[in-house]
Amino acid sequence: MNNWLSFSLVFALFLISSTSIAQDRDVIKPQLLLNEIVQGMPKGERQEVRVLTANFQRGDKTMFHTHRFPVTVYVLEGTFTLEMEGRKPVMVKAGQAIVMPPQVKMTGYNRSSAESLRVVIFSVSDPDTPFLDPIH
Repeated sequence: MNNWLSFSLVFALFLISSTSIAQDRDVIKPQLLLNEIVQGMPKGERQEVRVLTANFQRGDKTMFHTHRFPVTVYVLEGTFTLEMEGRKPVMVKAGQAIVMPPQVKMTGYNRSSAESLRVVIFSVSDPDTPFLDPIH
Protein backbone atom coordinates (compact mmCIF):
# COMPACT_ATOMS: atom_id res chain seq x y z
CA MET A 1 0.00 0.00 0.00
CA ASN A 2 1.49 3.38 -0.92
CA ASN A 3 2.30 5.96 1.74
CA TRP A 4 -0.32 8.46 0.58
CA LEU A 5 -3.12 5.89 0.84
CA SER A 6 -1.86 4.75 4.24
CA PHE A 7 -1.74 8.34 5.48
CA SER A 8 -5.27 8.99 4.17
CA LEU A 9 -6.66 5.91 5.90
CA VAL A 10 -4.98 6.73 9.22
CA PHE A 11 -6.17 10.33 9.01
CA ALA A 12 -9.75 9.22 8.23
CA LEU A 13 -9.71 6.85 11.22
CA PHE A 14 -8.38 9.70 13.40
CA LEU A 15 -11.22 11.97 12.28
CA ILE A 16 -13.84 9.30 12.92
CA SER A 17 -12.47 8.47 16.36
CA SER A 18 -12.01 12.14 17.28
CA THR A 19 -15.65 12.79 16.39
CA SER A 20 -16.86 10.22 18.93
CA ILE A 21 -14.42 11.53 21.55
CA ALA A 22 -15.54 15.09 20.85
CA GLN A 23 -19.18 14.16 21.48
CA ASP A 24 -18.26 12.52 24.79
CA ARG A 25 -16.04 15.29 26.15
CA ASP A 26 -17.37 18.46 24.49
CA VAL A 27 -14.11 18.76 22.57
CA ILE A 28 -14.21 20.83 19.43
CA LYS A 29 -14.14 18.61 16.34
CA PRO A 30 -12.60 19.52 12.98
CA GLN A 31 -14.87 21.16 10.41
CA LEU A 32 -14.58 20.01 6.81
CA LEU A 33 -13.80 23.02 4.60
CA LEU A 34 -13.01 21.34 1.31
CA ASN A 35 -13.42 17.83 -0.06
CA GLU A 36 -12.29 17.43 -3.64
CA ILE A 37 -11.05 14.58 -5.82
CA VAL A 38 -7.85 15.65 -7.59
CA GLN A 39 -5.64 14.28 -10.32
CA GLY A 40 -1.92 14.63 -10.71
CA MET A 41 -0.70 13.76 -7.20
CA PRO A 42 2.87 12.40 -6.90
CA LYS A 43 3.11 8.63 -7.14
CA GLY A 44 6.63 8.00 -5.87
CA GLU A 45 7.50 6.10 -2.72
CA ARG A 46 8.29 9.39 -0.94
CA GLN A 47 6.51 12.75 -1.06
CA GLU A 48 7.38 16.16 0.32
CA VAL A 49 4.66 18.05 2.22
CA ARG A 50 4.90 21.84 2.24
CA VAL A 51 2.85 24.33 4.22
CA LEU A 52 3.53 27.96 3.35
CA THR A 53 2.03 31.33 4.19
CA ALA A 54 1.76 34.38 1.97
CA ASN A 55 0.78 37.95 2.76
CA PHE A 56 -0.49 40.14 -0.09
CA GLN A 57 -0.78 43.88 0.31
CA ARG A 58 -3.49 45.76 -1.59
CA GLY A 59 -3.06 45.15 -5.31
CA ASP A 60 -0.31 42.50 -4.99
CA LYS A 61 -0.25 39.51 -7.34
CA THR A 62 1.78 36.38 -7.97
CA MET A 63 3.84 35.88 -11.09
CA PHE A 64 2.21 34.01 -13.99
CA HIS A 65 3.05 30.35 -13.28
CA THR A 66 2.08 26.67 -13.14
CA HIS A 67 2.36 24.01 -10.45
CA ARG A 68 3.49 20.45 -11.14
CA PHE A 69 1.08 19.01 -8.55
CA PRO A 70 -2.23 20.22 -7.06
CA VAL A 71 -1.87 23.05 -4.52
CA THR A 72 -4.47 23.97 -1.90
CA VAL A 73 -4.92 27.57 -0.73
CA TYR A 74 -6.83 28.47 2.45
CA VAL A 75 -7.70 32.14 2.90
CA LEU A 76 -7.19 33.46 6.44
CA GLU A 77 -8.01 37.10 5.73
CA GLY A 78 -9.24 39.04 2.70
CA THR A 79 -10.25 37.72 -0.72
CA PHE A 80 -7.96 35.74 -3.05
CA THR A 81 -8.71 36.07 -6.76
CA LEU A 82 -7.34 33.22 -8.88
CA GLU A 83 -7.14 33.63 -12.64
CA MET A 84 -6.45 30.44 -14.59
CA GLU A 85 -5.89 30.34 -18.34
CA GLY A 86 -9.10 29.56 -20.22
CA ARG A 87 -11.33 29.88 -17.12
CA LYS A 88 -13.29 32.58 -15.38
CA PRO A 89 -11.63 34.20 -12.33
CA VAL A 90 -12.47 32.57 -8.99
CA MET A 91 -12.79 34.59 -5.79
CA VAL A 92 -12.00 32.78 -2.53
CA LYS A 93 -12.96 34.59 0.69
CA ALA A 94 -11.66 34.29 4.25
CA GLY A 95 -12.53 30.87 5.68
CA GLN A 96 -12.70 29.23 2.24
CA ALA A 97 -10.23 27.00 0.38
CA ILE A 98 -9.50 26.14 -3.25
CA VAL A 99 -7.44 23.47 -4.99
CA MET A 100 -5.35 24.80 -7.85
CA PRO A 101 -4.87 22.14 -10.54
CA PRO A 102 -1.47 21.11 -11.87
CA GLN A 103 -0.15 22.20 -15.27
CA VAL A 104 -2.56 25.15 -15.60
CA LYS A 105 -1.19 28.65 -16.22
CA MET A 106 -2.38 30.96 -13.45
CA THR A 107 -1.86 34.01 -11.31
CA GLY A 108 -3.34 35.03 -7.95
CA TYR A 109 -4.32 38.53 -6.84
CA ASN A 110 -5.40 40.66 -3.95
CA ARG A 111 -7.79 42.87 -5.93
CA SER A 112 -8.84 44.83 -2.84
CA SER A 113 -7.91 48.48 -2.54
CA ALA A 114 -8.69 48.44 1.19
CA GLU A 115 -7.65 45.17 2.83
CA SER A 116 -4.65 42.86 2.90
CA LEU A 117 -4.78 39.17 2.06
CA ARG A 118 -3.29 36.32 4.12
CA VAL A 119 -3.29 32.72 2.90
CA VAL A 120 -1.97 29.33 3.94
CA ILE A 121 -0.74 27.14 1.08
CA PHE A 122 -0.52 23.34 1.28
CA SER A 123 1.13 21.09 -1.29
CA VAL A 124 2.40 17.54 -1.70
CA SER A 125 5.07 16.91 -4.33
CA ASP A 126 7.96 14.72 -5.29
CA PRO A 127 10.95 15.64 -3.08
CA ASP A 128 12.89 18.71 -4.25
CA THR A 129 10.30 19.68 -6.87
CA PRO A 130 10.07 23.47 -7.34
CA PHE A 131 6.95 24.92 -5.75
CA LEU A 132 6.05 26.70 -8.99
CA ASP A 133 7.32 27.09 -12.52
CA PRO A 134 7.31 30.71 -13.79
CA ILE A 135 5.80 31.38 -17.22
CA HIS A 136 7.81 33.94 -19.20
